Amino acid sequence: MFNFVSMTFAAIDIGTNAARLLIANVSQMSGRIQFQKIAYYRVPLRLGDEVFDKGKISAKKALQFQHSIHAFKLLCQTHNVQFLRAVATSAMREAENAKKITKQIHQLTGVEIDIISGDEEAQLIFNSFELLNLQRIQQFVVVDVGGGSTEISVFEHGQKVAARSFDLGTLRILKGKTHQNSWSELSEWIASHVLLDEEHTIYATGGNINRALKMIAPQQKDTLNINQLQELNTALSNLSLEERCAKFQLKPDRADVLVPALTIYIAALTALRQTSLVVPRIGLSDGVIYQLFLQNTHL
Repeated sequence: MFNFVSMTFAAIDIGTNAARLLIANVSQMSGRIQFQKIAYYRVPLRLGDEVFDKGKISAKKALQFQHSIHAFKLLCQTHNVQFLRAVATSAMREAENAKKITKQIHQLTGVEIDIISGDEEAQLIFNSFELLNLQRIQQFVVVDVGGGSTEISVFEHGQKVAARSFDLGTLRILKGKTHQNSWSELSEWIASHVLLDEEHTIYATGGNINRALKMIAPQQKDTLNINQLQELNTALSNLSLEERCAKFQLKPDRADVLVPALTIYIAALTALRQTSLVVPRIGLSDGVIYQLFLQNTHL
């Protein structure tokens, strides 16, 4: 006799640079979980453009935000999604009118948006690693780079020992809203919370590192070294935005944020005294769906 459950879940991730919808089927049979991604949609909302400049979201941007969530809701209905959660991160944490906008969107679309803390964001990202079936004794560090912040989580001997959200994000850097001491804080925190003399696997998550992997080594499984990251960073930095788009076939909203993203990953690797990172191709949306699965199944 065995227990079997299969359900369709969706996660909306409202980031600083883009809003994303992930729809996935999660099944479990005899304790084994299978995660199948069904659809993925991305809208370059760029909430951080306004939040980091003016501290709030304009009426025009709020309308675009509303339309995006409404479209995501319709897509969820089309895919027969049973459970949905929408979360918002750094830009919405800082927007003065965030609560007003989420209330309006809830009234108009029925979608309730949770503005989550940096700590919860880091925890949800880690939750997604349950889908990789990692060995519990493995020592690793997770570095997630977003538009408004970078989350770092440290695991020693199978236990989470530290986590921190830093105000280092791609759009924040482009807008000149990053304090110089944020870089030293990153290095000093890592030195204080990571056993640097012991071997660690560094996992890098976020849309920019996924894109970098495709650009650097499309046939490579999942590993990039620091020299590859530095070479790509230099190549992009020497080009205009238009040249980056043409040479590397990038969308404008990706071409500008890749350089600061690579700079953050390189800084983290340097502070961690590591020369390579692993790109697992999972992140916040996967973690949200995994949490929904745990909350709505009782096996």
